[in-house]
Amino acid sequence: MNRRDFLLYASRTAGAAWIGSNQLAALASGAVTTSTRFTAADTVELGKTGIKTSRLAMGTGTFGFGHRSNQTGLGIKGLSELLLNGYDQDLRFFDTADAYGSHPHVAEAIKQLPRDKVTILTKTWSRDPKAAQADLDRFRRELGTDYLDICLMHCLTEGDWTERYRGVMDVLSEAKEKGVIRAHGCSCHSLDALRAAARSPWVEVDLARINPIGSNMDAAPGTVVSVLRQMKTAGKAIVGMKILGQGDLRSRQDEALKYALSLGLLDAFTIGAENKSEQMDLIRRIGAIG
Repeated sequence: MNRRDFLLYASRTAGAAWIGSNQLAALASGAVTTSTRFTAADTVELGKTGIKTSRLAMGTGTFGFGHRSNQTGLGIKGLSELLLNGYDQDLRFFDTADAYGSHPHVAEAIKQLPRDKVTILTKTWSRDPKAAQADLDRFRRELGTDYLDICLMHCLTEGDWTERYRGVMDVLSEAKEKGVIRAHGCSCHSLDALRAAARSPWVEVDLARINPIGSNMDAAPGTVVSVLRQMKTAGKAIVGMKILGQGDLRSRQDEALKYALSLGLLDAFTIGAENKSEQMDLIRRIGAIG
């Protein structure tokens, strides 16, 4: 059911072990292929969370920091319309964060949509339990929703984060028990933190940086892939990010997308388009892979 219908009636391991430029050339030439046709709108299940959503998440935080991002620069109207255009293409996954300042923009979009048809992922930078609890309350107000589908601890770097920030983890666990969130997890910005996430039974969803050239990643692609393989075996949901290397692979999108899809590890991935033309081109490129 797309948005127009709603308004009317309601008024995817060939790339798994990265070995360098030779493999990228093979991906680019088509010598390495995926065994399945993919679309951005494929319905996927995120690990063992029970959450079903679209393969492509609409990112709102390209260069997102300090409560602003490339996407929020479009304004509330501009970004909400871009997100609604994605919904009309059957994209159901909204990737936002407090650090991006994009909650009001996402809220403007989802108030025009059936709440149970969309997946909202957001992130808290809080490392203190009381601040994390306050974030959950504020985030729901800002997004105009009674519950969050996924809330992640944002930008973890410490190898001992599962001990150091146990209090925040407990807050999110309690929130899940109460129905305030449906799943919890983390985004990692160091290899040690990523390895800790792979070991932790608490992590249900991991937002992981992955692309074929190692741009803006926690380690070399082959190293990261080995950790993601552990996560996959443990049944965790893996959502890829930095698929285009934060813009470094903008001119090599087909290679990067084929790499991500060929891994057989990512349940979904997030990419932030900055206009409708980019968004539609991205959807077309994903559909052409296979």
